[in-house]
Parts: sequence; structure tokens; C-alpha cells
Amino acid sequence: MKKGIIVQGSSRSNGDTNTVVSYLKNMTGFEVVDLNQRDINYFDYEFNNKDDFEIIFKNIVQNYQTIVLVTPVYWYTMSGIMKVFLDRISDYLYKEKDFGRMLRGKEMAMISCSNDNDRVEEFPLPFSRSAEYLGMQYLGDIHTWVNDNEISVEVKEKINAFALKIKN
Repeated sequence: MKKGIIVQGSSRSNGDTNTVVSYLKNMTGFEVVDLNQRDINYFDYEFNNKDDFEIIFKNIVQNYQTIVLVTPVYWYTMSGIMKVFLDRISDYLYKEKDFGRMLRGKEMAMISCSNDNDRVEEFPLPFSRSAEYLGMQYLGDIHTWVNDNEISVEVKEKINAFALKIKN
């Protein structure tokens, strides 16, 4: 079994996205980092950020093979905090490039979450293209939905199949 990490990018640490993240964690045994509980600033061309991103990123590239990004759908796209996380990877494409290069050969997957089975077809594009650009293997993505704090049997089956795919 591969060693993986789930990156939760929601503005609510205990919302619907976390319900999906908790279920996925139970299925995979992957560690979780909740971006909402960390201090991560926007990309800075001067690289003057003094925040948690360096610790998070270096931990990920040094210790995990599979990275699962989980985000709610906000205005037809990923959450702002997830976008900032992806933008900040640029820090390691310009400085400390050895850490950025450590993404090559790793795996990325993505899960989106909303209240209905209504994700737009193009939603995964920034994730799949980012993986390609970074030299990562894109394992795919699924869309999940949560109603009244419950994951339906249909969605659990999707997550179970996806968990098997990403952890083996």
C-alpha cells in the first residue's frame, strides 16, 4: 500500500467536505492536512511569505507518494484556499527547485464535494493539467455530495472504488 496524504481545502473544517475526507481517510489510512487550520498566504513574487506552506509542502514531497486534493465546489471551481495551495507550489519551481522536482513521479488525485451530483465537466482540468505540468501521474477524480451530513450509499460506493484505485 502506498503512503498518501489527503489535503482538505475547505473554508469549513467540519463541513461536508470533511465528511468525505473522514470517510476517505478510514478507507485508505492516509494522513490528512486541513488547510483551513494552517496559515498559508498568497503567492509572493518576492518569496517573503512567513507561513506554514514550507513545512506542509516539504513534508508532503519528502514523505508521501500519493496526494489527494479534496475541495468543495465554490462558484463552479475549487475553493480559494485550494487555489492558493496550488499557486504556492510555484515557490518551489523558482526557489529550492530540488523540492519542487520531488513532485515528479508522485501521484495526484482529486475529489470535489457539493450538495448534489452537479459538478461541471471542466472542473478537474486545473488539477489534471497541474499534475501533468509537475510531472505527476494524475490518478483521476470523483465528485461527491453530502446531504444532511450523510454520505449516500451511491457516493460511498464511488469513494470505496476510488480509494482502492489510489492506495494500491
